[in-house]
Amino acid sequence: MRNHVKWLNLDIPTIILTLVICAGGVLMVWSATRSFPLQDPILYVRQQLMWIGIGLVALAAVVSINYKSFFQWGWIVYAASVLLLFAVLYLGREAGGATRWLDLGFINLQPSEWAKIALIIILARLLAQRSNRLNKVCSLVPMFCCLLVALFLISIQPDLGTSLVLVFIFIAMLFMAAVPVKFLAGISAAGAVLVPLLYAGLFEYQRMRLVAFLNLEADPLGSGYQAKQALIAIGSGGVEGKGFFQGTQAQLQFIPEQHTDFIFSVLGEELGLIGALLLLLAYLLLIYRILHIGSVAADFFGALLCVGVAAMIAFQVIVNIGINVGLIPVTGLPLPLVSYGGNSMLVNLVSVGIVLNVGLRRKKALFT
Repeated sequence: MRNHVKWLNLDIPTIILTLVICAGGVLMVWSATRSFPLQDPILYVRQQLMWIGIGLVALAAVVSINYKSFFQWGWIVYAASVLLLFAVLYLGREAGGATRWLDLGFINLQPSEWAKIALIIILARLLAQRSNRLNKVCSLVPMFCCLLVALFLISIQPDLGTSLVLVFIFIAMLFMAAVPVKFLAGISAAGAVLVPLLYAGLFEYQRMRLVAFLNLEADPLGSGYQAKQALIAIGSGGVEGKGFFQGTQAQLQFIPEQHTDFIFSVLGEELGLIGALLLLLAYLLLIYRILHIGSVAADFFGALLCVGVAAMIAFQVIVNIGINVGLIPVTGLPLPLVSYGGNSMLVNLVSVGIVLNVGLRRKKALFT
């Protein structure tokens, strides 16, 4: 009877919102890929459904394990992530000028995606352990080391987008853990000072993306092509959109990576402002539920896990949509639970599973 009552605590709104966003993503992947020259016109749809199915199984598996076990496994998870990041540098598969994937046969594993979960778990553990002495700089040193090691290994792949996600997760978790504002201000100031060095370390194509962001017409057929075509698609969609399967930019394949990083432009063209706002509303509700679950977590560790997941999803949504509408330089981040891709889908569903796990073992009932 006790087990039965516990499972009744599963946060159904979070599950529904996750499935709704995934379903919308499948429809947009279908529209974005139906005009691809393939023998199987729904190949990408079938593969996306397969990854969602595997992800839901992984979600269920994560929910069934008491999240407090993740506290004990924190260093093991982080060490495994670092080893995979090392492995991809020597054994990884190169594509598009980057080496980010390990070919395991059944999946091209992207260790940088899984590093997000590893960082959330280890930061939650370290912050929970040091909750009563976070006003001392020495207590923050291990967290900085964990972040910097991951950032270094990911930046040389290179993968600027994921590096930015890790930094945002780090700052959000420290802020919610009540790390003194003066420390966070110091971190921000140090980051600002390092910007010129970071720019000097960028690859040429990354610099060209910055140039294109500042002036799309500087290279409209090269580095500025993606952003310009996305803007044309979203602008032509208007308020109501052109209709499902009716987007000319998408159906005629003018938008590069329109089923992955630029899938929001397909949605904007075909479903218009209304469709875009509905998707944003779904994301806002999902992030609210995640933070709400964190607010009633049984312990500080569980609360911080929820904060990390919420920060990860929120940052990727903001940056991806910002890129599509021309407010942020192109960095190559997928739209969570919507963009085509196995690694991104699995990581996001496992992350939601961690949150549901925390909610299942919360300290008090939720009434909203």
